[in-house]
Amino acid sequence: MLELDYRGHACPYPVVETRKQILANSADKLTVLVDDDVCRDNVTRLAEKMGYQTTAVAIPDGYRMELKPPRMPAEATTPVPQKTISGATVIYCGSDRMGSGDDHFGRVLLKNFLMTQLEIDPLPAAILFVNSAVHLVCTGSEVLDTLQALKLSGVDIASCGLCLDFYNRKDQLEVGRITNMFDIVDIQHQAGRVISP
Repeated sequence: MLELDYRGHACPYPVVETRKQILANSADKLTVLVDDDVCRDNVTRLAEKMGYQTTAVAIPDGYRMELKPPRMPAEATTPVPQKTISGATVIYCGSDRMGSGDDHFGRVLLKNFLMTQLEIDPLPAAILFVNSAVHLVCTGSEVLDTLQALKLSGVDIASCGLCLDFYNRKDQLEVGRITNMFDIVDIQHQAGRVISP
């Protein structure tokens, strides 16, 4: 049994790392140690989505979780049909932050959201940046490395040219391409789903 100690790490780190270990050790039972109930719940949801049976026990400094892999085919029950989406996934970023509330925290959330895209299979086909979201693709952005990695993995990173002009940042574009509203609308219409963080 493999023991993974993610105490001291905030989400999404425990979830992302647990997913990597599940994929690398699919036949093994895993023990996962986390600090709080939020990490416990997030790891539980991930593991159960991947077919694992989970149990969690409170320990003095967090939670100890046991993840048991799915049953072997001889024991398996009839699989539940999954809803499938045809067409690519597109992410539409209309702001340089995620959600409403504290601006700094909203930027942290969006940074985590974009970093987590690298762990999703399949990757989104495109990420569209409009309005203040164009700051994310320009000089000084904290997510340039993440966006460059996504671009190198085949994700279309496209930013609204009108928006770059409005914020006087067109000459500071660091990653991806400049596009227009027709292309942005067309990409969304062709997509199987559009996610807006």
